[in-house]
Amino acid sequence: MDSRPHSPQLIYIALCSILILLVAGCSSESNQNAVMPDMTNIDLSPAAGDRLITASIGDASTLIPMIAGDSASHEVASWLYQPLLKYDKNLDIVGQLATSWDVSKDGLSIIFHLKKDVLWSDGTPFTSADCAFTLSLIQDKHTQSAYKSDYAKVTSFETPDAYTFIVHYSDIYSPALSTWTGLSILPKHSFEHEDIMNTELARHPQATLGAYTLKDWQPQQSITLTANPHYHDGKVWISERMIRIIPDSATQFLELSAGNIDEMGLTPTQYSRLFERKPILKANYNRYEYLQSVYTYLGFNLKRPLFQDKAVREAIAYAINRQELIDGVLLGHGEVIASPYKPGTKWVNTSLSPRPFNPEKAKLLLAQAGWKDHNHDGILDKDGKPLSFTIITNNGNKQRADAAAIVQQRLKKVGIEVHVRLIEWSAFIENFINKRNFDAVILGWSLTPEPDQYSIWHSSQTGARQFNFLSYHNNKVDKALVEATRTFDENKRKQWYDMMQEEIYNDVPMVFLYAPYALPTIHKRFQGIKPAPAGIGYNSEFWYVPKALQKYNNITSIQP
Repeated sequence: MDSRPHSPQLIYIALCSILILLVAGCSSESNQNAVMPDMTNIDLSPAAGDRLITASIGDASTLIPMIAGDSASHEVASWLYQPLLKYDKNLDIVGQLATSWDVSKDGLSIIFHLKKDVLWSDGTPFTSADCAFTLSLIQDKHTQSAYKSDYAKVTSFETPDAYTFIVHYSDIYSPALSTWTGLSILPKHSFEHEDIMNTELARHPQATLGAYTLKDWQPQQSITLTANPHYHDGKVWISERMIRIIPDSATQFLELSAGNIDEMGLTPTQYSRLFERKPILKANYNRYEYLQSVYTYLGFNLKRPLFQDKAVREAIAYAINRQELIDGVLLGHGEVIASPYKPGTKWVNTSLSPRPFNPEKAKLLLAQAGWKDHNHDGILDKDGKPLSFTIITNNGNKQRADAAAIVQQRLKKVGIEVHVRLIEWSAFIENFINKRNFDAVILGWSLTPEPDQYSIWHSSQTGARQFNFLSYHNNKVDKALVEATRTFDENKRKQWYDMMQEEIYNDVPMVFLYAPYALPTIHKRFQGIKPAPAGIGYNSEFWYVPKALQKYNNITSIQP
C-alpha cells in the first residue's frame, strides 16, 4: 500500500471531500435535511412519489442478469427482470412470475404455472415462450455465464400453453427448485436476434417487467430507475430510485450527512462512532444490524507457482489474526468463520474451527518448505526469489482495504512481503478477476439458503467468467458437490457438504476471514421497512413515503 505523504490519490480524495462539503453547503436539496417532524399527527398511509437515492461503491457492468457476475450489476438488474421463484422474508421459496408449481413424484420434472396478464414494459405479454427462450439462452454454448451449471441437467422443456412451463431433468437434482430463484427471465421478442455477449441491451434494455424500468445511466456517476406502472405484483409507490456511484465510503458518509443520499451501507466505524456524533443523522435515519449471508476471504490464485505449495497457504492462514480483523476492521460487527457457509445455519461443519493465530507455526511451516532469510533483510527467500506477492481488492470497500493492510503487516512479521493494490470495481472484475490476472484477492461471496456451491468449488467451473477463478481442484470435493445434488435427503446432503468443507479446510485454497454484519441506514421518511430473517430488502419494492414527508416533490408519480 502506498504510504507516501503526497500520494496523488490521497490529494484527489481530499479535494473531492472539500468540493462535496462546498456543494453540500450550497445545495438546495441539503437544506431539506431538516430534523424529521413529529409523525404523531401525520397521515402515514402510502402515497406515490418521491425518490430514494442509494450509494454504491461500484458501477454496474451489465444489466443482463445471467451474464453479470458482480453484485452491483445484480442489484440494478433485479429491479428490471425477475425469476419464476424467489425467497420470501423467512427464506422460504415462493412464487414470483410463477403462481405455483408441481414437482413430479420421481423428482425429475417441474411444472410451473405462470402468472397471467403480466406485461413487459413495452406492452408485450409475458408468456412461457420467454421462459423457454431464457433457458435455451443460458444453455447455449456461446453464452458465458457463471450460472450455466445450474441448468445443465435440464434435458428438455415444454410449453403446452402460454402459461405453463415444464422442465425435465436427467437425474435427481436437489437444488433444482432453488435454481429457479436465480434465473431472471428475459423477453424473447427483445433478445432473440441479439448476441447475448455483445448487445446494446446490456446497457439499454428495451423491455423489462420488474418493479422499475431504466430511466438513465450515466457511467461511473448514477443509474436512475422509474417505477413500472404495469408491475404485476402490486403498486410501486416510490417513483424513482437513483443509485449514485460513490467509490469511497467516507465520501458516501459526507453525502449522507448533507442529506444528499437516503440509503447506504455504513462501515463499522461510521455505524458505531461517526453516526453517534451527528445529531442530524440520529434524528433522520434509522440504523439496522444483522448477520449477512456473506463471507469475506483471502483467496489464492492456485495457478501461481507460489501458491501451489500448500505449506505456504497454510502458513499464511496461521499468520493472520482473524479476531484482530473482527475487532479492528469490523469493530466487533462480525463473526470468525472456518467454512463457506453462514454461521448458525445447519450446513456448517461444526467439527471445523478457524485456525488459531500462531505466527510461530507459520514460520515453522515456511522453514520446512525451504523458505529462509538468506539475505537477512527480514523477507524469506528460496532459490533466489523473495517470498512476495500482491493482494488486490476493490477500491472503495474500506473493510477490505483495512483487512488487506492488517494482513500485510501480520505477514511481514513472519517474513512475507505483501503489496496491496486497490482497483476500481468494474476494472477489478473485467481486467483482473475474469482474466485471472492476480496473485491473491480479498473478496466476498454472497450466499443463498441453498447449500449447493458447485459453481464456486467444482473444478469444471474455472472457465471464462465462471466463479472458480481461484482454479481450485480436488477430486473429493468434486464428487461431494455432485453427490449432494443427487438426493433430497438433507441428512445425506449434509454429510457430503461436511466432507466438502473438510477437504477445503485442509487444502486452504482461501483463508476464511469473517462473516460481517450488515449495517444499513435508511432515511426515516421511508415506511414499510420490516426486518426479517431475510434482512430488510426483501419487500423494498413496496416501501413508500407518506405525502407529507416527501422530499422530492417535483417528481410526478407515473402510477396509473
